[in-house]
Amino acid sequence: MNLRERINEDMKAAMKARETAKLSAIRLLLSAVKQKEVDERITLDDAAVIAVVEKLTKQRRDSVTQYEAAGRTDLAEAEKFEITVLAAYLPEKMGAAELAVAVDAAIAETGAAVPSDMGKLMAVLKPRLAGKADMAEVSKLVKAKLAG
Repeated sequence: MNLRERINEDMKAAMKARETAKLSAIRLLLSAVKQKEVDERITLDDAAVIAVVEKLTKQRRDSVTQYEAAGRTDLAEAEKFEITVLAAYLPEKMGAAELAVAVDAAIAETGAAVPSDMGKLMAVLKPRLAGKADMAEVSKLVKAKLAG
């Protein structure tokens, strides 16, 4: 079963269980996936669906920060719940050790040695680590390895 089918099955299960908050989050995800498919006139594969999930998750995290700063804990909690629902569709995150090994392998493969090689290195790492690691953390690790 691909990711899109799994999301549809989870939506049906949430409907049957009358889990309105979870159903709302899943419908939001399906809507974003369908919108991307219509916009680009393609059928999304699992990797593209994961990219949509990551984008929605990042938007929710930004909203949580803004709601908490404004003192709206009720809205922040709702966004946090949506993040947990969306996280179920992301692959398991890599540990720090695995991430360091992947970065070291990419450095050896590309021959990157100075900070100006960061773009070339990130271009190799991004498709490999999409969904498996926070790219901001990868960027920090790459900067540290190339600087020192």
